[in-house]
Amino acid sequence: MSQKLHVKTGDTVVVISGKDKGKQGKITAALPKKGRVVVEGVNVVKRHTKPTQANPKGGIIEKEAPINVSKVMILDPETKKPTRIKKVQQKDGTYVRAAVKSGAVLDNAK
Repeated sequence: MSQKLHVKTGDTVVVISGKDKGKQGKITAALPKKGRVVVEGVNVVKRHTKPTQANPKGGIIEKEAPINVSKVMILDPETKKPTRIKKVQQKDGTYVRAAVKSGAVLDNAK
């Protein structure tokens, strides 16, 4: 079942539980149907590949695997600490994401 994620691709997050607890990185992919995200440098797994035309030697490659979205918290841009997010209405009526702890706006003004 699909769920609405509290993070987006490009957000800087910190892992709050699991083997990579405390690591930070940018979200490279969001998978809302599975409730997972791919964070660079987090949950790195080894994949054995057969030789192909693109990779003639084959061998073992390392890549990031998805982790559950509940294991990451967005990083506050001002305090550089994990925070929850809230929706804040701007003067023009649009809603943006903001950090609960400092009130800093996370979405770039377009």
